[in-house]
Amino acid sequence: QVQLVESGGGLVQAGGSLRLSCAASGRTFSSYAMGWFRQAPGKEREFVAAINWSGGRTYYADSVKGRFTISRDITKNTVYLQMNSLKPEDTAVYSCSLDQNPLVTIQGRGAYWGKGTLVTVSS
Repeated sequence: QVQLVESGGGLVQAGGSLRLSCAASGRTFSSYAMGWFRQAPGKEREFVAAINWSGGRTYYADSVKGRFTISRDITKNTVYLQMNSLKPEDTAVYSCSLDQNPLVTIQGRGAYWGKGTLVTVSS
């Protein structure tokens, strides 16, 4: 089993920044991808960003390109989401996911999920 624990959420004003972290522990794989998703109140969960663990290739939703950056620290088994120029519409619970298949991760069908961390952006 894999455990994913997110942290770093909070309240920030529009235009501000936050950095989310997702630490993975437990079972390891030779290759996998980790992704960030978000779900706003009354809305469906949506893809935000993902990263291939081995090569570092990144993927982003159009809505966050140029504002958010996903990165990883291999030594800490942790993925980060640096969020800049935050907007009120970025308010959501942000969750991380892990799967051996990057496409599966991006599609939101990852095998493992964290419980999420709340990000609130005030106007």
